[in-house]
Amino acid sequence: MASLSYDLTLAGLSVGSAAALTGIGLIVTHRATGVLNFAHGAVAMLCAYVLRHLTIEWHWPLPLAAATTLLLMAPAFGLLLDRAVFRPLSVLGGDPARTLVASIGVFVLLVGGAALVWGPGARDDAPELLPAEPWAQLGATIALAAAVGALTRWTRFGDELRAVVDNRDLAVLAGIDADRVAAAGWAFGSFTAGLTGVLLAPYVRLDPYGMPLLVMEVVAVAVVAGMRSLPVAVAVALGLGVAQSQLTRLHPGGLPEQLLQTAGANLFVIALLVAALLLPGIGSRDALPRTATARVPTPPGAWTVAAVLFLIPLGFAGSDLTTAVQVPALAVILLSLVIVTGRGGQISLGQAAYAGLGALFTALLTAGRFPGLPELPHLPALAVAVLLVAPLGLLTGWPAISRRGLALALATFAVGVGVSRFVFTQPYATSGLTLGRPAGFTSDRAYYVLELALLATSLLLVVALRRGRTGRALAAMRDHEAGAAAAGVPVPALKLAAFVTGAALAALGGGMLAMGQRAFDAGAYDPVRGLLWFAAIIVLGSDSILGALTAAALLVGLDAGTQGGLAAALIGLLALLIGRFPGGPYEALLQATHHITRTPRLTPTGERIRNALRPRPTAPKPPSRREGTWGFPRAQHSDPDDGANSKQPHRRDGEHAETPAAPRPRRASREDGPLTAHHLTLTYDGFTALNDVSLSVPPGQITAIVGPNGAGKSTLFHCLAGTLRPASGRITLGTRDITALPAHARTRTGMARTFQQLAVFPSLTIAENVQIGADRRGRSHTPATQALRLLDLTPLRTHPATDLSTGTLRRTELARALAGAPHTLLLDEPAAGLDAAEVATLATLLRALSADGMALLVVEHDLDLVAGLADTVHVMAAGRIVTSGPAHQVLKEAR
Repeated sequence: MASLSYDLTLAGLSVGSAAALTGIGLIVTHRATGVLNFAHGAVAMLCAYVLRHLTIEWHWPLPLAAATTLLLMAPAFGLLLDRAVFRPLSVLGGDPARTLVASIGVFVLLVGGAALVWGPGARDDAPELLPAEPWAQLGATIALAAAVGALTRWTRFGDELRAVVDNRDLAVLAGIDADRVAAAGWAFGSFTAGLTGVLLAPYVRLDPYGMPLLVMEVVAVAVVAGMRSLPVAVAVALGLGVAQSQLTRLHPGGLPEQLLQTAGANLFVIALLVAALLLPGIGSRDALPRTATARVPTPPGAWTVAAVLFLIPLGFAGSDLTTAVQVPALAVILLSLVIVTGRGGQISLGQAAYAGLGALFTALLTAGRFPGLPELPHLPALAVAVLLVAPLGLLTGWPAISRRGLALALATFAVGVGVSRFVFTQPYATSGLTLGRPAGFTSDRAYYVLELALLATSLLLVVALRRGRTGRALAAMRDHEAGAAAAGVPVPALKLAAFVTGAALAALGGGMLAMGQRAFDAGAYDPVRGLLWFAAIIVLGSDSILGALTAAALLVGLDAGTQGGLAAALIGLLALLIGRFPGGPYEALLQATHHITRTPRLTPTGERIRNALRPRPTAPKPPSRREGTWGFPRAQHSDPDDGANSKQPHRRDGEHAETPAAPRPRRASREDGPLTAHHLTLTYDGFTALNDVSLSVPPGQITAIVGPNGAGKSTLFHCLAGTLRPASGRITLGTRDITALPAHARTRTGMARTFQQLAVFPSLTIAENVQIGADRRGRSHTPATQALRLLDLTPLRTHPATDLSTGTLRRTELARALAGAPHTLLLDEPAAGLDAAEVATLATLLRALSADGMALLVVEHDLDLVAGLADTVHVMAAGRIVTSGPAHQVLKEAR
């Protein structure tokens, strides 16, 4: 028994050593570059294939082949990735979303390229670089970790690395070559990936799909280590390896033994699930780049071409449509990503799991093997399977409430891997399972017609979800989550709804795909497929229905007509270009066409001749009304040329008589009257940001908060707005305690806010941005129209809220807040980015709103603006209100 324990421990140390190498490489790459390299496993696979090719095919000596692969090819490939892929992205701002898509693109490209070059089959003749005895691998791993630790702690390069990790911009200003540090990180990360691949290849299946996924399963050790600590990563990897090996000794018998064996064989997957779903996530910035939101026009006639292409198999193909029947099914699966990723802005790398569950449940229901349910015909079974899978979307939807960016990517990837390992590959779930087609649709042609009908139904559902209030809310959540919540969008519920709907559509497409193939094939729903589908929908237009149809036809058509792997290679190549062409291939084609067909420039003589022949423009008619500094009308009430605008109500209270009326605020009732903070206290890591702060925001007055940076103004503002919750104290609206209400719920009580950093939704038009504010209160288009007119945004109503001046975007944000007719308006640095004339016009508007009875709270650094605007001023310092009173008195003392 002692000998068995010893042998199992040695085996576990061998597995743990390979996992530790992966963790070391991922951590060093992430620390040097900020990138979570999803392509790490693909690089490991590539190096293993190269070493095998050099030794088995070309008969190189193993030492020479290993040195060439690990010391030359692997670091060179890392430098190539840095130079050609990730450094250009860092120049564009280093958006984690772009780098994530690019790393997935590298993964998909390498997987597809390996399948093209070496074939999709498994190889079992990979050479052994180190003896099977684990001490050599363990020693190499510990030595490598120690060398890296010493390098980062006691050398100048280590100091530079830590500086770049802490603050890249500040490190550059200090004279550190951050690009050199990043290049070294990529070279070392690729080296460790290659070492992992060549060490694992002799003992696992070497194929383009299995090994990359196996390596990425052990990313858990890096996540547990917080992507920082090498000793923790090594210890976790070795511990999991030994535990996984020791679990093989237990044989309780029956179902417990099956479950125990499954858990033991996939302990790293369990660790990945725990690390991704329960531990604090890495990366918290927004999920998707502008790829998902770029407004690229649909090519003329594209829908007609798509309809003809999908109907061609019915008219011109023979009776065998084995390949064609896969396209509508895959299109339905990709439509699920249009909802979740394209419109909702949430990264989902696990849609293959829901598609596979839809296929599996359909097969089990038709066979009468689903627990608790009778045998069902095929179409009812498919419908029931969709209903059963839809709630499982909460597996990824629930983590999405609190996670974004890389953390959400890891969580959805972990769910996809877990479902694949614990369900699809287990004999108790899939053994002896067959699946036919619905009665009357057994032939390929008839079944294709049924698929087209289901695809059309799915298209109608997606179109309905992308339009109207729901579509605007999803797009707002995608573009600026905090801004959407401030406009009243119930972000958590909307995320859950998007993932549940996406799971239902994926399950429908998965069931259709399985019935088309007349079998449940676990390989068709492998997690690598999920990565490929995600990359395809991103590069071809994630918020485009036409992009989903194109991606489905491309993925099926390329792999069916050529050697497998071509579709993956092409999609991976396009994903690498995504940072340069956010709108996808069509945008790149438009730019290329523009450069080719652009009008030649005239010579100076030609310019003079053209100007001489050009008709002289007639003088414009003098404006019938005076313009303010923001351009909103200062109407003359008796001017007959105002047309429709002359009928709009205007204020008649003296000073502001020429200001158009805003949407009438809902008068605060007794229960939701003055906004009041009662003894608020909030502490961050031992630092007290708020210390017993109390204030009131009465209606019909402008209350201002001033103070130096770090005084606690923004913290207090966020507590009042609902984005932060105080550790103690209460916030009331009249007699109602709203301390626990989230931001979107406070908006529905009659509060609204703006942001210091602009919170507009660039993929929506100006009018749609403003309508979001009215939607959440269940209001019609009238308040939004009034807000547009008030701030003179009507001429720009159809313009996307991007590439506009700061003043215009400030007006848009304020109009959105006013469209909900709030009784309390919170303004965070409203004058930021505005010139003096725009600030003066802003003050006029705010005074008019206050005179209408609205309660306004302004956090502002511009003391001149505060002096001419506020009724009451609170001065904050060190988290406390130190002075309060009338503006002229408090500011005079402060100066």
